[in-house]
Amino acid sequence: MEENGGIAKRVVFVTVGTTSFDALVEAVVSEDVKNELQKRGYTHLLIQMGRGIYSPTKCDGADGSLVVDYFTFSSSIADYIRSASLVISHAGSGSIFETLKLGKPLIVVVNEDLMDNHQCELAEALEERKHLYCARPHTLHQALAKMEVESLVRYTPGDGTPVARIIDRFLGFPDE
Repeated sequence: MEENGGIAKRVVFVTVGTTSFDALVEAVVSEDVKNELQKRGYTHLLIQMGRGIYSPTKCDGADGSLVVDYFTFSSSIADYIRSASLVISHAGSGSIFETLKLGKPLIVVVNEDLMDNHQCELAEALEERKHLYCARPHTLHQALAKMEVESLVRYTPGDGTPVARIIDRFLGFPDE
């Protein structure tokens, strides 16, 4: 997958799922974040923005900047994840595990506006195990700056014990 002048196409796919998460969309198109992505060799930013009302500015990259495009929904985001070099996602467990299953580097951005945020616990537990990076909209730039994709540990589905432990803890059951 090469284009203009032999530069390999490297896509960052952003997904907010079926909800609205304008803070994530706004953060990902901020100059700081776009500059950091370009500095790291990414060429395209594709945003699945769900029910959000904030519409980022599309950019064709003709001036050498990051190509930016977006859409609202897709029946399946697996193909977008598969073709991405990096995924930035909301903290929905479906999006997280679909991305990890496909072996893609992942930054999970937690929506601080959600009450009773169990998604945050899941994302942080997976970050502790070095499967992904976790950020808030206002810390996304810092997460990208410190990100070392090669240090991530591939998630192997199958053993549900660690996740079950997190769920048990969340529900108030004691650790065994």
